[in-house]
Amino acid sequence: MVERFLKQTHFESVEDYNKNLEFIIPEHFNFAYDVMDAWAEEAPEKLALLWTNDQGVEIRATFKQLKEQSDQAASYLQSLGIGKGDPVMLILKRRYEWWIVMLALHKLGAVVIPATHMLTKHDIVYRNTRASVKAIICVDDPYVTEQIKLAMPESPTVKVYITVRPTPLPLPVREGSNYSQYEETVGLSTPRPHREGQGEGLFHDWQSEWQQAPKFVRPAFVNNNEDTMLMYFTSGTSGEPKMVAHDFLYAMGHLTTGVFWHNLHEGSLHLTVADTGWGKAVWGKFYGQWFAGATVFVFDHEKFNADTLLRQMEKYRVTSFCAPPTIYRFMIREDLSKYDLSSLQYCCTAGEALNPAVFDKLKELIGLNIMEGFGQTETTMSLGTFPWMTPKPGSMGIPNAQYDIDLLRADGTSCEDGEKGEIVIRVGDRKPVGLFKGYYRDEEKTREAWHDGVYHTGDMAWRDEDGYYWFEGRIDDVIKSSGYRIGPFEVESALMTHPAVVECAITGVPDDIRGMVVKATVVLGKEWKSKAGDDLVKELQQHVKKETAPYKYPRIVEFVDELPKTISGKIRRVEIRQKDAKAC
Repeated sequence: MVERFLKQTHFESVEDYNKNLEFIIPEHFNFAYDVMDAWAEEAPEKLALLWTNDQGVEIRATFKQLKEQSDQAASYLQSLGIGKGDPVMLILKRRYEWWIVMLALHKLGAVVIPATHMLTKHDIVYRNTRASVKAIICVDDPYVTEQIKLAMPESPTVKVYITVRPTPLPLPVREGSNYSQYEETVGLSTPRPHREGQGEGLFHDWQSEWQQAPKFVRPAFVNNNEDTMLMYFTSGTSGEPKMVAHDFLYAMGHLTTGVFWHNLHEGSLHLTVADTGWGKAVWGKFYGQWFAGATVFVFDHEKFNADTLLRQMEKYRVTSFCAPPTIYRFMIREDLSKYDLSSLQYCCTAGEALNPAVFDKLKELIGLNIMEGFGQTETTMSLGTFPWMTPKPGSMGIPNAQYDIDLLRADGTSCEDGEKGEIVIRVGDRKPVGLFKGYYRDEEKTREAWHDGVYHTGDMAWRDEDGYYWFEGRIDDVIKSSGYRIGPFEVESALMTHPAVVECAITGVPDDIRGMVVKATVVLGKEWKSKAGDDLVKELQQHVKKETAPYKYPRIVEFVDELPKTISGKIRRVEIRQKDAKAC
């Protein structure tokens, strides 16, 4: 499959990759037809998706079955008036139906808007209004449906509401069973009447309706490459979320994510830990993995537990794994000798910077490197550690050859090696495959981030003499104390080498004398919690002074049970700063 879209499919070195990576771009590329349906034709019985949940239900779907199910779903959505260009919001957690609906909406040329199940009524109204959402497909969860009902009177553009019922209690599901057998076994195909919501809204019941649709007929015209395919609402440090719009070539941009960064092939069973409301889901559970012909493994769970996740990896013989550093930090606290992880061949991470101490510990415990990558909701993977490279613990790797990456000073000039600057993408005359179209309906925000032929990421880094990039933090996160500029990540990395620390976040606190002082918000290991106090604070401060420059040590240390995080697992330092500002 890869050879259809790349002029060269195997690379021996960084130089080879940088020189010879080149996409073959069809005139009207559509991932659902050109990749997934093509696999269904070439390898119909090949396992595409292995889905299980924390209640013991299991579904195995081949490429042929995904084609049939997504065709049926596309026909059903057509019957409800959904078609080309219609914005459809998905609030489906990790339900199996998310993969079917994503493909179905691509087949119709609709605009997919994945969203988290934690949205409030205000969040939903804002998204419905800003994006003119036409339909919402959501889990039949009391909280989710209640927030949607509350939003209905203020959401006049939404014409269709569909709920997907929860997965039932544990039951045996035969290996090789498809979705239809699964529905019949658990009774989900039993018709259920529509439920009335507020106003004129009605919740259609997915399970009792979708398979009744007529045979799907592919539309005569689906999309141009530059048409909008996908939108994510992404939150900044202030104001309402921006709408990141991606075209149909965005999916192709993830070919490098799955095939090269994740190092996947047709025999791979890949697990990425990500909620489907987060952009990382399409990074690791959808596009790139299926370009490679790998099997996507999904573990649908309500609450993360490191032991439970490791048991799933052991049971299903996962070969490739990707998760944010937060997940790895909890995994290495487990006794990994209890688990048979011999099937695991490759590990990756993204979402936030990886502390070198975590890299070293996993290497010590299971003998595998963690290959770090970097990107944003606005991009595919833009920096990464590739299989033909030797990773440097704590480094994001090198620029992905599909992007022209640079580091800029505040005056717009390029940084030298060793000098800190903002990570930017030089766009030139032609937008790179994988870069966003802009912020939907917000030309001002688009111009702020993308001007003079350069997209500004807002992330700071420095580059070493070998071309490896090292993350410093968001521009807004950099702490200016007594004339020094201190990046949160370097202090966090120093703290993480202390055995007491599970997680930490470094922020700046206003100070009359120094301008700002460094504060550490720390989550302790359970065996250390009883020792939280002044003595441990001093011990941690001295530890940082030994591990990095003494002026960077945290003058304030706060112990907490957990850090505030986004749904993607990123630490919300802004929330800590806002809390401290209110306390002043």
